[in-house]
Amino acid sequence: MKFGVFLPNGSNGYIPSAAAPVYLPTFEHNRAISVEAERFGLDFVLSMMKFRGFGGETGYWDACLESFTLMAGLAAATSKIELFPSAALLAHHPTMVARMVASIDDISNGRCGLNIVTGWNKPEYTPMGLWPGDDYYQRRYAYAADYVDIVKALWEEGRATHSSEFFTIEDCTVLPKPGRRIPIVCAGQSHAGVRFTAEHGDHNFVMAEPALLADIVQRVKAEATGFGRVVGTYALFGLIVAPSDAEAKAMGDAIVAGADHGAMANILASAGLDPSAGGTSERMKTGLSRDLETGNLAFMGFPVLHGSPETVARKIDEIAATTGIDGMLFSWTDFVGGIRDFGDRVMPLLRCR
Repeated sequence: MKFGVFLPNGSNGYIPSAAAPVYLPTFEHNRAISVEAERFGLDFVLSMMKFRGFGGETGYWDACLESFTLMAGLAAATSKIELFPSAALLAHHPTMVARMVASIDDISNGRCGLNIVTGWNKPEYTPMGLWPGDDYYQRRYAYAADYVDIVKALWEEGRATHSSEFFTIEDCTVLPKPGRRIPIVCAGQSHAGVRFTAEHGDHNFVMAEPALLADIVQRVKAEATGFGRVVGTYALFGLIVAPSDAEAKAMGDAIVAGADHGAMANILASAGLDPSAGGTSERMKTGLSRDLETGNLAFMGFPVLHGSPETVARKIDEIAATTGIDGMLFSWTDFVGGIRDFGDRVMPLLRCR
């Protein structure tokens, strides 16, 4: 069972609520988080990318550190932990992404992967003139498949020629090429997203409560088998660890009660533009009615594991034993302190590690 950290390189991390810390992202903060995660033996950190936030009273995600630049800095500040920057496909040309990852992999001595983000948030790309039209919602995985084919060819061969509906490159080079196979992760929950990850990715990140995870794991495995591949699943969770179960629950309830409804309205407006069924945007649309355990929108739809160290450890072990997931990606209200508590008080109790 691998554990990772969803780095807060956007404003306020992953909690659009005035009852949680409100802050601007900084390299110093993300470096402190990554160093602490490495110290406790966590396996990877992943940074997202947002070009336009959701505003509200907390300015949710209005500021965001650029993912590849951030990971290059963290590569030099760490020595063991794996690093996953995020490629926003409409904003990052595949030839540039292939070169940036190859460089970060060199800086980190073979620790860089890539997170593929097809992009459902139209208002994020429209201001830059990068939105290709609303038919992209239905065609984004065909676009992503072309994209990944180019990136992989450049990593594996050092040069590539490609001509398709979406991209034309002629004898493009990325040298020096990586000295190893670069892992690719995606976040596909719709049928098209799962199929894309099964064909092109190594792991699928999903937002789903434990009761739904086993089915998603099996769908990913079945699709991957059809392509002659093995693909795993990582589940996203918020963590609240407190001295008692009641205190942890109260902390979560307070965050929901203090939710930034302006930011959440903007999140829902963006999600409402996406007609795709079963994906992340559809999950967002139901987020206001969900509780902590199933992923309230005040936690960006992440299910929250909350309780005493003993309770949280038991929940993690149960999920590991019953769902077949390969790992978990966590967020906290206080990342540095939360990782320290997790490493000191939860990890020693885990059977799955």
